[in-house]
Amino acid sequence: MKATLIYGAGDIRVEDVPDPALQNSTDAIVRITHSCICGSDLWPYKSREQTEQGDRIGHEFIGVVEETGSDVSRVQRGDLVVAPFFYADGTCEYCRAGLTSACPNGSAWGAETDGGQGEAARVPFADATLMKLTVPHDSALMPSLLTLSDVFGTGHHAAVSAKVEPGKDVAVIGDGAVGLLAVLAAKRLGAERIVLMGRHKDRTDLGREFGATDVVSERGEEGEQKVRDLLGTDGVHSAIEAVGYEQSLTSAINLTKPGGHVGIVGVPQSGELPNLAQKFFKNVTVAGGIAPTQANMYELLPDVLDGQIEPGKVFDREIPLAETPSGYQAMNDREALKVLVRP
Repeated sequence: MKATLIYGAGDIRVEDVPDPALQNSTDAIVRITHSCICGSDLWPYKSREQTEQGDRIGHEFIGVVEETGSDVSRVQRGDLVVAPFFYADGTCEYCRAGLTSACPNGSAWGAETDGGQGEAARVPFADATLMKLTVPHDSALMPSLLTLSDVFGTGHHAAVSAKVEPGKDVAVIGDGAVGLLAVLAAKRLGAERIVLMGRHKDRTDLGREFGATDVVSERGEEGEQKVRDLLGTDGVHSAIEAVGYEQSLTSAINLTKPGGHVGIVGVPQSGELPNLAQKFFKNVTVAGGIAPTQANMYELLPDVLDGQIEPGKVFDREIPLAETPSGYQAMNDREALKVLVRP
């Protein structure tokens, strides 16, 4: 079968790889029908050291179950399913608490199993990992359903971590796909004012469609002051950091009112927590991390199915699997927001 592999910075290839096979009684084999490229895939695309052996990549997919192990009973052959970006066993203390991304027996796709940007994948702990879908395989909802595997679930996790509630003011820092869907998540949770901090008009226009009431293009201290001026207050109740840079987290903490909350989902690009004094003296809570999408996609599914929300609008380009390298290039060059891949 064909699958996407990364060999080094800027070196993405679609090659023949062995077909997946059951290894454990809890596995399933899924033929992938929809996958995509994530903003977090761009970090290794920018910086990975060159290797002779390529590694599978991609962690968001929808597909059809083709084969199951002897201990798999909840999903069956022929089921249409969506896979969260981090599989988990569903039985450990963290899974039972809803923090599936901390499962000691779980992992991300492409790390210890198949990647999601390919024709098929072996799915460990299939009963716990896969969520069945009851829509036609050609449903117009597919792009939105695909976002439940990671990007919308991550935006939702950011909003929940930031304690977004009805009537609250929110600042979202970052106009990538996660930031835009954090806007949608904040709107869904009842936020009154949502300020999106971003510099790309095509993206911030979509942010407005998702529920942003204001857009601030400035960065740093200038941008922070602009947010305060717009709101007429000393900051926001909740701030969402969806970039991963020290500057963006610094601004999130600066913008948060005393006693407020910051939700971080941008993959950190340093090992430091910046602006610690501001956090300390204002009693700001900083929370967030890897989203437990295996748990929260069940909460988000009904609103997608009934059309209340359309997170799939973040996809602005669709390509066949063979053209995946060009999709990476387009996202890296900011010519595309998020690329959907059809094997």
